[in-house]
Amino acid sequence: MAILSDSAICMRCWDYSETSQTVSLLTKEYGLIRGIAKGSKRDKGSFSGGFDPLTRGNIVARLKTNSDLAMFTEWQLEHVWWTTRKSLAVNRAGIYMTDLVGRMITDQDPHTNVFDSFLMALDRMEEGHDIDWPLLRFQWALLVETGYQPTLTIDGDESVVAFSSKVGGVVEDTGEIDRVRVRKETIEVLRFVQDDGPMQPVEPDALHRANRLLAHYLRDIIGKETAAMRWMWPPDKSIRGA
Repeated sequence: MAILSDSAICMRCWDYSETSQTVSLLTKEYGLIRGIAKGSKRDKGSFSGGFDPLTRGNIVARLKTNSDLAMFTEWQLEHVWWTTRKSLAVNRAGIYMTDLVGRMITDQDPHTNVFDSFLMALDRMEEGHDIDWPLLRFQWALLVETGYQPTLTIDGDESVVAFSSKVGGVVEDTGEIDRVRVRKETIEVLRFVQDDGPMQPVEPDALHRANRLLAHYLRDIIGKETAAMRWMWPPDKSIRGA
């Protein structure tokens, strides 16, 4: 039985009993960990009064070799992202990012860059920044870390290019059904993120389109449009078209 202590973001939690919870955490060094926190909802104990989604703290856990569920023994709450509870746009983004992590990353598979990007996105939104840059960087980091980084090579001077989720990036615009037409400036925004440039002013519509394109790509990778995607991208912000 391995014992770990790590920084973690609470992704989801469910009542296990009147005083206990089942919890899903994204940890920095160990990836996604799901487990049971017995007695976590008691006023006095080792769990800071219980777990809440989109909070950060330090977790102590025991990993069992014969079980998918860890045993959480201590949770020290360190930060609450209050904006996720006060702003509808930030709440949507937080739920969307949480859903993507749960679908793209397997349990106990470390992805430090995903943790850092998630943390940075939530911190930036908490500071009052628009959600587009943090969300775009998070989606990009998730694709890179899971092996789905799209290719962004553009040949020629066309103002519109094609993108194929099946191929995994920019392709020749042949009109085939699996290819969506994308403005060249949308790809240029993604290339800027790929080069890890600092956040800077970019045309808001271009940022929206870049986010929608990555959401479209992630939807195709996952194989369906999830409830969180529909919540994040309502009909007036459809993930189709970039």
